[in-house]
Amino acid sequence: MEVWFDSGSTHAFVLEDPIQFPGLAGVRRVVDGGPDEVMYLEGSDQHRGWFQSSLLESCGTRGRAPFDIVLTHGFTLDEKGRKMSKSLGNQTFPQDVIAASGADILRLWVASVDYTDDQRIGPEILKVVGDNYRKLRNTLRWMLGTLAYHEKGDEVDLTTISDLDRLMLHKLAELDGRVREAYANFDFARVVATLSAFMNADLSAFYFDIRKDALYCEPPSSLKRRGALEAIEQIFRALTIWLAPILVFTAEEAWSSRDPAHRTVHLEQFPEIPSDWRDDPLAKRWETIRALRLVVTGAIEIARANKEIGSSLEAAPRVYLSRPEHIEALRGVDFAEVCITSDIAIEIRRPAPEDAFRLPELPDVAVVVERARGIKCARSWRYFDPATASPDFPDVSPRDAEALRELRALGRLP
Repeated sequence: MEVWFDSGSTHAFVLEDPIQFPGLAGVRRVVDGGPDEVMYLEGSDQHRGWFQSSLLESCGTRGRAPFDIVLTHGFTLDEKGRKMSKSLGNQTFPQDVIAASGADILRLWVASVDYTDDQRIGPEILKVVGDNYRKLRNTLRWMLGTLAYHEKGDEVDLTTISDLDRLMLHKLAELDGRVREAYANFDFARVVATLSAFMNADLSAFYFDIRKDALYCEPPSSLKRRGALEAIEQIFRALTIWLAPILVFTAEEAWSSRDPAHRTVHLEQFPEIPSDWRDDPLAKRWETIRALRLVVTGAIEIARANKEIGSSLEAAPRVYLSRPEHIEALRGVDFAEVCITSDIAIEIRRPAPEDAFRLPELPDVAVVVERARGIKCARSWRYFDPATASPDFPDVSPRDAEALRELRALGRLP
């Protein structure tokens, strides 16, 4: 695609003229049976200027529009919505933003705004953009730190990974269509909003929060740990490539840290997400599980505020369920792991205490937070029955003892 900007003149460019535009010699537009498209890019004032005059002259001389696509943008104002001027001293200079925060902060601001309308910029707005950037960067950084332990030979068949990991691949497949469509429509704000929501809400606040236990504490040979690493590898690759056109330097830095061949991310094509990663029934089931988790975490937060427990691992909630769809959704699910508690008890069709915690949107779900019994595992911080401890590792849970024995056999422990 050829992109043309207004140079201040009002006459139509004769793009086919090899003398005026030698770099376009041989260009053939789609309307002429060729592969090329012409896009005019300028401010909204050119609807009455360059766009209009070019259209009129081209239609008069060639019987068709001179462009295939017109992309217009608004004007940049200060934080109060005023036009920037030297007299007001309210200008924001790109070189100053780059010097203070880096080019990717400025690029993220550009991609985040609705450029079809007037947009505002200033210190406070850039501060918000900087906070959003740090969240995105920290998510990539966390994945890189985790994937440092994804060793050759740890690969697993993605059909064998857990439902939670498969859920994230399903969401990745959903994102694929949205991101491609947004980029195709030059809707960069939608790209940023879509990826930010996924990385902040689905990954950092949910998936990573749950999976930290398996990644840190499961034995190296554990299928759960290896499956999580395999899923995170796929997530990292897709997100880094999708972010690369916007966070140019950050994506390149992250990609080069993971790619031993140091192939630049900017030569990568958008990933081809397998269609069989889509699993709508699984996603629907996990919508229910996440709603139930929200009730449990709400009850835990109140218990923490009342100083009844410290961390969520000190809790062993009792959850009262009566609706068949809630009961069925939790079948075969380690709900204590999902809620990041040491234990959990599911009470089916039993009356809940009047003072049990409930949410207005799920009145049929009630939670009573109880303290976890047993002793605290020195490794995972989960509470467990000391009678189940191994003699060689009495201060850790049986799962963690197995992991320590395996690490010792690999020479990673004294």
